[in-house]
Amino acid sequence: MAKTSIIAREKKREKLVAKYAAKRQALKEAGDYDALDKLPKNASPVRKHNRCKLTGRPKGYMRKFGICRNMFRLMASDGKIPGVTKSSW
Repeated sequence: MAKTSIIAREKKREKLVAKYAAKRQALKEAGDYDALDKLPKNASPVRKHNRCKLTGRPKGYMRKFGICRNMFRLMASDGKIPGVTKSSW
């Protein structure tokens, strides 16, 4: 489980990105890079990092499911993810 402060920081970044999205787009289209540079650093969508929705783990993230590989394996073996079965051959 990731630290609560790290998870909160990531949520704060997501809010900033959403808040400044329209403004960033308008400044990019206008070509006003000086004004774009004055926006907060965390308003850039590149600074977001994908984290597991259940544990907050930053590595081994699976985009399709929104969780890390460890939680995916546990949930898949318990049958909690529809359409996913353990393969054997």
